[in-house]
Amino acid sequence: MLLEFPSAHDISNCHLTKLTNLLSKTSKGKYGKDKAIALKDLASKSIGINSSGTSFELQQTIRIINYYLDEISILDKKIKELLIQMKTPLISIPGISYTLASIILSEIGDITRFQTPAKLLAFAGLEPSVYQSGKFQATGTSMVKRGSTYLRWAIIQAARLVAMRDPTFKLYQEKKKNEGKHHYVAISHTSKKLLRVIFHLLKNNINFVPQN
Repeated sequence: MLLEFPSAHDISNCHLTKLTNLLSKTSKGKYGKDKAIALKDLASKSIGINSSGTSFELQQTIRIINYYLDEISILDKKIKELLIQMKTPLISIPGISYTLASIILSEIGDITRFQTPAKLLAFAGLEPSVYQSGKFQATGTSMVKRGSTYLRWAIIQAARLVAMRDPTFKLYQEKKKNEGKHHYVAISHTSKKLLRVIFHLLKNNINFVPQN
């Protein structure tokens, strides 16, 4: 709407039918004549300055935003095509999208770089930190948050979504919460479990199989 009518003056003086049709089309029918009337009424009472320069700047900004949204859409499509060609096991995990899978794969790189799941956890900064003094060693400490920030973020996001779609991961996360762990701590435990599963899938090039 602002691309077509970039100022309160333009909105208040536009034809009601044109504004109604624009709102209905761009909102997919959610807004219609009543919303158009309300907007025209608000615009007519606006105390904003009517400036052609400001209006042009607003329209230019919207065009730039639309350009980048189009480019992001093209990029997402290309990422999906490449992942389909790769036949990566990550897509078989419920809740992991093509975007998350691309981030995880690009950060991990060649899975043979990691000999054990623990090494991959360390790379993602998901292994627990250790506090030790003399014979005392603390347990239940927070993760170290070293390593790949992008991989850690992607795994945590993926774990949250996978726990919503896979019964085994959901039960595991609920188990951690029932043990008295904070919501985010439970998610971190789920993230570690997910990364261990990802390590196994990539190492063996096999798809995820839900547990009954």
